Amino acid sequence: MKKIAVVTATRAEYGLLSPVIKELREFESENFKVELIVTGTHLSEQYGMTVSEIDDQIDHKIPISVQSASGADISANQADALVKFTDLFLSEKYDGVVLLGDRYEMLAIAIAAGNTHTPIFHLCGGDTTEGALDEWIRHSITKISYLHFVTNEESRKRVIQLGEAPDRVFNYGSTSIDNIMHVADMTKGEALQSIGLSDCGYALCTYHPVTMENGSVDEQIESFLAAIKAFPSLIFIVTKSNADQGGARINELLDEAEKEIANLYVYTSLGVRRYLSLMKYAEFVLGNSSSGIIETPAFHVPTVNIGDRQRGRLQSESVINCGEDTDSIVKAIERAMIKDFKEICNKVVSPYGDGHAAEKIAKKIHMIVSEDKIDLKKVFFDIEVIS
Repeated sequence: MKKIAVVTATRAEYGLLSPVIKELREFESENFKVELIVTGTHLSEQYGMTVSEIDDQIDHKIPISVQSASGADISANQADALVKFTDLFLSEKYDGVVLLGDRYEMLAIAIAAGNTHTPIFHLCGGDTTEGALDEWIRHSITKISYLHFVTNEESRKRVIQLGEAPDRVFNYGSTSIDNIMHVADMTKGEALQSIGLSDCGYALCTYHPVTMENGSVDEQIESFLAAIKAFPSLIFIVTKSNADQGGARINELLDEAEKEIANLYVYTSLGVRRYLSLMKYAEFVLGNSSSGIIETPAFHVPTVNIGDRQRGRLQSESVINCGEDTDSIVKAIERAMIKDFKEICNKVVSPYGDGHAAEKIAKKIHMIVSEDKIDLKKVFFDIEVIS
């Protein structure tokens, strides 16, 4: 029997993996088994215990440290994940493990897979995010991985540029577009009512730490909140930050601000269905999350992207980039609200696929694993370099 694993550590990551897991389940038989491993902030009260939002069979729960006040905390978290996942992979002897993205714990899990000769099937490689540690983490995971499922053509070329053979790199698009087609099914009224709000005009917001900068998190959030205060007639629905270094501090500041700012509502987690449904009807999406770059344009909703965290990602015309200072954020929001700009957004075509990524990814994984021809002794694929 062939057995593969899928690992999820955060709410956002599970949202992207969920359609792939469902498609892989369609192939399950006495000869092919899929196991779901849950770890990271999913199992943390501090980050909302989002394991409760997982609507699938969970085979293993692996608690790891999620403290994020310093670089030492992040390294300790990685060490914890490395030891525990090495033990798991040695015990279970998976024929492959599905990992997504670029988070620090995923790098540790990828190393554990490499050390135990467990093939990695990596989603969302090849992107660039110059303002975050994710940039080098993502490319590092790429080099440990065997199969690559990228979200766009530019990323496919980058993975090949990193020396990965083209016949192991597949551009099927982003599973976030799958979710938009199949998961965002709440009406505006239902979505707002589910978080205790009545019908209103609102912005959906997420602000994560910019981990490659030395700027003060307090100053960045102060500017962000000052911009929110400049639009008292709008409601700002904010989801809390992830467990990157500085994330816990951002969440503390948001909790404090919610008590003082009448039009600010802060939530630890909204869940994929509710989050995307709220995105669908938002006046604009504000912050520095990848969801503003990838998912939001597919809804024809404006994005105000703050700072450099997502710099380098393939973007649509509906994305307005601005600085981290209050004045820049305010001016970008004003532009997002203009009728002419909303008309531009209505014409945007997403560069991230057609909404059928998950079924293609699952089919390819099942085929490769079933053929039993995986050879982890990869040959570096050289390309011509112009000197």
